[in-house]
Amino acid sequence: MPPSPQPGMPVPAAAAAATGRRVRRTRCRLVLALAVALAAGCGDGTPPAPTPEPAPSSAAPAPTRSTPPPTPRPSVTAPAGFVALSSVAPTIIEDVRYATAHNFVGRPVTGYTEPICVLTRQAADALRRVQAAAQARGYRLKVYDCYRPLSAGEEFVRWAKDPDDDRMRAEFYPTLAKSQLFPQGFIASPSSHNSGSTVDLTLVRTPAAPQPTFSPGQELQSCTAPAGRRYADNSIDMGTGYDCFESLSHTENPAVTGAARANRLLLRDLMRQQGFTNYSGEWWHYDYDDDPYPNRYFDFPVTRAALPGG
Repeated sequence: MPPSPQPGMPVPAAAAAATGRRVRRTRCRLVLALAVALAAGCGDGTPPAPTPEPAPSSAAPAPTRSTPPPTPRPSVTAPAGFVALSSVAPTIIEDVRYATAHNFVGRPVTGYTEPICVLTRQAADALRRVQAAAQARGYRLKVYDCYRPLSAGEEFVRWAKDPDDDRMRAEFYPTLAKSQLFPQGFIASPSSHNSGSTVDLTLVRTPAAPQPTFSPGQELQSCTAPAGRRYADNSIDMGTGYDCFESLSHTENPAVTGAARANRLLLRDLMRQQGFTNYSGEWWHYDYDDDPYPNRYFDFPVTRAALPGG
């Protein structure tokens, strides 16, 4: 080993160069260490955790105001061949009372999700032909009820057994006890309506007059009152209102005379020509003779979503 230079002695050139190289290496190491510390965030010496990439989502985007969620399909749906009447005969007026509070129970009835008429295709086609014949004579059809879910009839049974629920008595059964509605044939469960080829309807003169909106709690008038005093339905006078649980509703009741009797017979004539048979106890009730589902009792809800392709 070469001897170290003594103080005050000149440093050889080779030694000076080596010393310079060591100083430069030391400076480089310090600069590199400082750069690493700054990049890592010198506060606590812990490098920041990397930001994970968001995982791809398989869920559908949340609906916005411009894209409302679709109507869920009911768990019980209609068999093949059921249609909304409006898709077959759009000029027929629909006043589906059991979807509203204006009916003999005084509230919307179980199963009537939408105020629409649903029928088998065969019955709807036949009604379209009746409508054409009625229009040729200056009238239009108006339907009150069509296919009826079995659960609706079951609600009628429960209602009939409750003697305290008489809120609509003054209009729909002013002289008859609730206990007599089933024995006298005004209500049935099961009903021919459950198979989808039965319809309750009337005639309206063309052009149709406006009809006031029923308000729950309004004063009720007897369905047997003269046409100018009972509920202002825009149909022609049939001698009683719809769903009037009185003997005057029997189609050929001799107490119904004049224009009201002629109107009932006109409706029956038009319906018979296209294969419908009237239930004699109710001037408004007609069964289609070629019902594709005779003696079947369906219970899907009254809504387009329950129909094939709905």
